[in-house]
Amino acid sequence: MEILSKLTILSNAAKYDVSCSSSGSNRKNNKGGLGNAAISGICHSWSEDGRCISLFKILFSNDCIYNCLYCTNKVTSDVQRATFTPEEVVSLTTNFYKRNYIEGLFLSSAVIKSPDYTMELLIKTVKMLREHNFNGYIHLKGIPGADSALIDRAGLYVDRMSVNIELPSEKSLQVLAPQKPKESIIKPMSLIKNSISVNKEEKRGFRNTPTFLPAGQTTQLIVGASPEADLNILKLSEGLYKKFEMKRVYYSAYVPVVENNLLPSLQTTPPFLREHRLYQADWLLRFYGFNADELLNSNNPNFDLELDPKCFWALENIHLFPMEVNKADYSELIRIPGLGVRSAMKIIAARRMTKLDYMDLKKLGVVLKRAKYFITCNGKYYGGIAINPSSIKQVLIDRPESYAIQLSIFDMLPEPIIRKEIVSNITGEF
Repeated sequence: MEILSKLTILSNAAKYDVSCSSSGSNRKNNKGGLGNAAISGICHSWSEDGRCISLFKILFSNDCIYNCLYCTNKVTSDVQRATFTPEEVVSLTTNFYKRNYIEGLFLSSAVIKSPDYTMELLIKTVKMLREHNFNGYIHLKGIPGADSALIDRAGLYVDRMSVNIELPSEKSLQVLAPQKPKESIIKPMSLIKNSISVNKEEKRGFRNTPTFLPAGQTTQLIVGASPEADLNILKLSEGLYKKFEMKRVYYSAYVPVVENNLLPSLQTTPPFLREHRLYQADWLLRFYGFNADELLNSNNPNFDLELDPKCFWALENIHLFPMEVNKADYSELIRIPGLGVRSAMKIIAARRMTKLDYMDLKKLGVVLKRAKYFITCNGKYYGGIAINPSSIKQVLIDRPESYAIQLSIFDMLPEPIIRKEIVSNITGEF
């Protein structure tokens, strides 16, 4: 098979894996080398569905021995199969980089013959790239079930690695992906975390110690293929961040691509809005001091899709509001809907000089369209409506200026998507 035919098949087969991001590595170029990866992250471009497209994103092979029910590349699927050679991946990556098509490589693979055999091919590929003086960003998929020594060796050549959980519970794994036991996923995650810690200690004592996964590890959870609630997914993410020091957990709305009575129907709309809300909640876990049990509980295990998660939490805890902006500390300010990290820091700095009123907040550039329903300034409330969940929710979801042109991937959704929220999902501001 010609290399361009392989590229068509294997780039298309990689589109369902979203667990790639290019930030966090400081791999430097050397004389005569090709490319580099800066600590601030390499350049991104964004597709109209909001996903990063700056990396050369391919599967090494889609010829899989597993039969995961949700996967289009499962062994029983009637799809065209292809497998690259390491030399072909190296040639494509270096040539695309020279033409400025890409900024780095995301390399994943179906399981060929066995996890160890697949992992050895992936290692051979990335090692060959480094030997060709390619110093750009490389994100490699770790194969669940592969030998620990192979996972450890791969980390010496790449910037980031992901071992995808995919399904949010052990029960769902047993039903939909019985050839992927939980232990085969957790074990390499633990190894990667420990190896990163050891490498950091060694680098403190020995300057020439080889770098091990400078951009850490990530994983992916599929949303909507199995029945878990948002609370279960968030608690799992919270545990991954704490136990394995995960850099990112990515959420991928399940797109029905195969027919099976254990999966959503092919006519089912992918839950893109639910995916969006989980990304927003993920920001709250990582940067706003929330925990999963605060955002959701057994009585409310799923987010209200009409509201962003911070608004949802605020309306569920309306007894905490309104907050006085001149008295609330930083951790309280960033919990106010509409106030982000930068706004909270501006308020903290400005109120050292004087008490702030509503106009002062506007002059500081604080956006008050949502925040005004949850704050007082010098004891005065400027929301203009009763402070109760139903009244505030109604005005938040009915305000006509909130809606804008939708991104095309959401055209099939009946719910409106707020452009400002799409932007906040990228920047982390709420």
